[in-house]
Amino acid sequence: MAPLLDFLNAPFLGTAVWFWLLFLAIVIVLLVLDLGVLQRDHHEIGVRESLFLSAGYFACGLAFGGFVWYEFGATHAVEYYTGFLVEQSLSMDNVFVMAMIFGFFGIPRRYQHQVLFWGILGAIVMRALMIGLGAALVREFEWVMYLFGAFLLFSGVKMLFARHEEEPDLANNPVLRFLRRHIRVTPQIHQHHFFVRLADASGKPLRYATPLFLALILIELADVVFAVDSVPAIFAITQDPFIVYTSNIFAILGLRALYFSLAAMIHRFVYLKYALALVLVFIGAKIFLHGFIGKIPAGLSLGVTFGLLAGGILLSLLKTRREAAAEPLEIVSRETLHAQPGSQDRSR
Repeated sequence: MAPLLDFLNAPFLGTAVWFWLLFLAIVIVLLVLDLGVLQRDHHEIGVRESLFLSAGYFACGLAFGGFVWYEFGATHAVEYYTGFLVEQSLSMDNVFVMAMIFGFFGIPRRYQHQVLFWGILGAIVMRALMIGLGAALVREFEWVMYLFGAFLLFSGVKMLFARHEEEPDLANNPVLRFLRRHIRVTPQIHQHHFFVRLADASGKPLRYATPLFLALILIELADVVFAVDSVPAIFAITQDPFIVYTSNIFAILGLRALYFSLAAMIHRFVYLKYALALVLVFIGAKIFLHGFIGKIPAGLSLGVTFGLLAGGILLSLLKTRREAAAEPLEIVSRETLHAQPGSQDRSR
């Protein structure tokens, strides 16, 4: 019994092993409930169910933050919540990319959850590798944080002043071309399967990848690209690998569940990009200000981050509501003009 207790209490990346095992157990239970119970029949997820699932994941994320507060103190808990909020916000752009990928391959909504679920497993592994590498670099070379800060400032300013971004050309994506050259791919959807056996011209059964598999690979790559921004951002908030990783994963779980309701309305958040840009600039500037004014309190960082994101969302909703209210008036005015006698003559 003593060796087991020694193992559970041994530090791993600065935190006792049993904390890591507890977190992984919670994630495994959530994923088993998600796919094994709630999605056994591969039905289409509606907006209400999507919101319900997301609320459940969000509640679990908040509750885990309460556990962090109890075990590690208020400062670590506030850092966890800040990282959780930043990761969820930065990942919202990823929702638009995922919707584009599903649309490109023509994957029905009822099978999209299957791809997102396995995408979560890939994200859990990839984030572990990236965060582990980042933690090792920060521990060995303190100046790496200044590289992170400069990168965040550059990304934030670039996002702030960027004009309309062109949609990615998925048809000419080099990874997709590589896959199609090196593995057998069928263009047909075969229910929820990633691979199927089909007969070739001679009647010999061969294994083919379906569009669901190709979509999964592209979504995993998109997640890695977006992690290049989010991982340095959270390391700028805290260098504790346990806080960084757990806040990342709980945020990803909640956002993937929210996908089915968020994908249809992501275009309404027109000012969110600018709010995210300001958040990146603020977090990047924090790193450089640390040497002059000391560490900025975790509570202040959380307040600034929440205020910027909430302001961006609120302004976006007000703008789209105002535009929606003005549109019927414009239509009525146009119809009234055409209905007036001689209006066409006067317009000439």
